[in-house]
Amino acid sequence: MEQYIVSARKYRPATFRSVIGQASLTTTLKNAITTQHLAHAYLFCGPRGVGKTTCARIFAKTINCSNLLESGEACNECESCVSFNEQRSLNIFEMDAASNNSVDDIRELVRQVMIPPQIGKYRVYIIDEVHMLSTPAFNAFLKTLEEPPEYAIFILATTEKHKILPTIISRCQVYDFNRIQVTDTVDYLKYVAENEHITAETEALEVIAQKADGAMRDALSIFDQIVSYCGKDIKYKDVIQILNVLDYEYYLQLVDGFLQGDVIGSLLIFDKIINKGFDVQSFVSGLSSHIRDLLVAQNEKSLKLLQVSDGIKQQYSEQAKYCPPIFLFRALELTVQCELNYKTSKNKRLLVELMLIKICQLIETPEKKNISSTAIKKIESQNPINQPSKPIGTPRPTTNDSNGTEPAVAQPQPTQRVQPQAETQQQKPISKPTSGVLNLSSILSNKPETKTVASVATNTLTPQNELSKNGNFTEKQLQEVWAEYAESVSERTFFSKYVLEITPKREGTNCLIDVISEQQFKEFTDNKANIERFLSERLGSNIKLLINKCEVEHTKIVSPEDMLKNMVAKNDNLQDLINKLNLEIDY
Repeated sequence: MEQYIVSARKYRPATFRSVIGQASLTTTLKNAITTQHLAHAYLFCGPRGVGKTTCARIFAKTINCSNLLESGEACNECESCVSFNEQRSLNIFEMDAASNNSVDDIRELVRQVMIPPQIGKYRVYIIDEVHMLSTPAFNAFLKTLEEPPEYAIFILATTEKHKILPTIISRCQVYDFNRIQVTDTVDYLKYVAENEHITAETEALEVIAQKADGAMRDALSIFDQIVSYCGKDIKYKDVIQILNVLDYEYYLQLVDGFLQGDVIGSLLIFDKIINKGFDVQSFVSGLSSHIRDLLVAQNEKSLKLLQVSDGIKQQYSEQAKYCPPIFLFRALELTVQCELNYKTSKNKRLLVELMLIKICQLIETPEKKNISSTAIKKIESQNPINQPSKPIGTPRPTTNDSNGTEPAVAQPQPTQRVQPQAETQQQKPISKPTSGVLNLSSILSNKPETKTVASVATNTLTPQNELSKNGNFTEKQLQEVWAEYAESVSERTFFSKYVLEITPKREGTNCLIDVISEQQFKEFTDNKANIERFLSERLGSNIKLLINKCEVEHTKIVSPEDMLKNMVAKNDNLQDLINKLNLEIDY
């Protein structure tokens, strides 16, 4: 039976042409070899699994090739190339600085540098994870790195460039390796799958590439793991199940619920995600990325920034058409804020649920306009606590007078809004609720609630845009709209508190408020234009905000001496008593 070799080793590039995602660096190295412009020291920097050590080995093999091709690649036929391919070349020395990081290890390396090559022109010393060397080891290596023998070439590889001494970096040519793009990773995985006679869905390979986060070695390791489970047929559903990746369909459903203001539906989707065992913080991070992708998908020019398949791009583009940009901006701000507060929160699930509820409230739906907090306040005002109300289930007594007619119904107060009898339409049958208060769950789910008896009798549920068609408004209407504005800025805790503390007054066709501090004056001055626009839209008039700064009279602190002086001034005998008894003030 043939010995199994993992894909990361089996498909490790052996030529510059086969290196994925580093075209500019490999071209530079090939040109340096063909023109014989070789430096004595190189520093390869970049994330894990992007080809640093691989390029160092290919470079060491190519510079010793005796039959170099015109393309700048090694021939793989000369004695030097054959010995390298069979891993018996004496011209290449590799050292892992993570486990050989002492001064003695570097001194041993320096002694080996003095031995010239037996075959070929150069001896190449590859030091991996060079940032792990100790400071004394770096200092012991400086002189040799600066003036090595003409046949010695050093290649240092690291994932953390900032940990290397500047004196080391200044003696090297620095090459920064990039993360491998998702498209390049997917193309290479397709090549590997074809060689292994494996059929794989493109969406499944994209999930593997995104999970690898730009590291080809990680992508090949994940690919082997998936093959062990799926066999010769790799499906998208199997990949997201094995890797425990949250399907993008959940995010698409969530955003649909946000656009409809469906709080209950959004919370149920979130509960389903938790029950499947997904990490909550990863869910919040994924939701932020999804909203970012929707912002990108709103423009055809930026749609190419999405590193997904064409089918998924189409779904993002379709959903982005229904998302207002301001909604996406505010939703992204809420998700990022939730992600920042996640680690410090004691009730993490409640924090995420609150974020979902706030995002659902960003879109103003017709149901929200009809069922608002202002309407709730009106309903409560129509049923005062000091007036006992009969249970709804109790039939109303009908007492006839001597003429056999029913008693007249009491006329409503002038402040109540009642439609004229001629203009009222035929009323539809109204189901009686179980209580005289709006159901909170119906408000959260944004479904119209059955009207209460009190609200039907007085017909007070009037949309705000019909409060004043001719621009006239009462002070009570002004205060109700002011309360609405306080709710609209509830996310800004301190400012909304200032708004709630102030009772606006009508000054002609304008709004007058009194502030008592510099901070309040500054906050309302900065938001004056927004407040005027909000009041004007709700009350149907061009309203100006007048800000009156009041001086607060502070209570003067009276000392015991002053209190005694006041008492003596009122009664002269008190001073004589104090003198005779030799009394003093006790603090």
